[in-house]
Amino acid sequence: MQIEILHDKKEKLSFLLKDSTPAFANALRRTIVDEVPTLAIETVEIRKNNSVLYDEIIAHRLGLVPLKTDLKGYTPIDKCTCSKEGCAKCQVTAVLKAKGPCTVYASELKFKDPAIKSVYPEMIIVKLLKNQELELEATAILGRGKEHAKWSPAHTFYKYNPVIEIKNVENPEAVAKVCPTKVFEVKGKKLVAANPQDCILCGACVDESSGQVKLNESDKDFIFFVESFGQLECAEIVAKAVEIVEEQLDEFEEKLK
Repeated sequence: MQIEILHDKKEKLSFLLKDSTPAFANALRRTIVDEVPTLAIETVEIRKNNSVLYDEIIAHRLGLVPLKTDLKGYTPIDKCTCSKEGCAKCQVTAVLKAKGPCTVYASELKFKDPAIKSVYPEMIIVKLLKNQELELEATAILGRGKEHAKWSPAHTFYKYNPVIEIKNVENPEAVAKVCPTKVFEVKGKKLVAANPQDCILCGACVDESSGQVKLNESDKDFIFFVESFGQLECAEIVAKAVEIVEEQLDEFEEKLK
């Protein structure tokens, strides 16, 4: 099994997974979405609220605020030594105080740990009119996407790697032009698949070349796309997912024994 990075940014990553199987590719995808932990607000204590929004709505909006996550500094609550009672190792609290007229943004959540903050500070929580107040204390914990979507770190999907076979194409310029994703280039009057990973298997090149271009899919190579919601960087998400898969396999092997 090999990995070839295609595009790498903090919030977007695509890579080619070579010599693998559909089972492993799907296991990796599900692990990224369901198992990689992130911080999200779980409980909210409303002390003052005379805004137009009910307490429950404000709590719900706070729960969906993505938070920068430190996986080394915090432990999932179900694995913490505090037996799910809550401690500094598995949870972090924040306070918010605001008085109108104003717009309350996610950046106004002040966490005890300064490393924890909103990914998108300009997310609007509520708008307060004159003499309206909001005061609350929120508690964030590490959770997983399988428990609630607010803990899911990224949107991820994969596709089979396209396999492009080119024969004697009589009209290479026309075939290259008809491709909507600019897969082909013409070099020395010959058609070349310069960007095969961008192929969407639409078949336009097959029709234009009268069958001289053939499209297939590899059942061993997969192109992965990972788009982070901002709590973690993409590379960290994938690395953590692989670590979790290894731990689960070790646990499964131990139970079989």
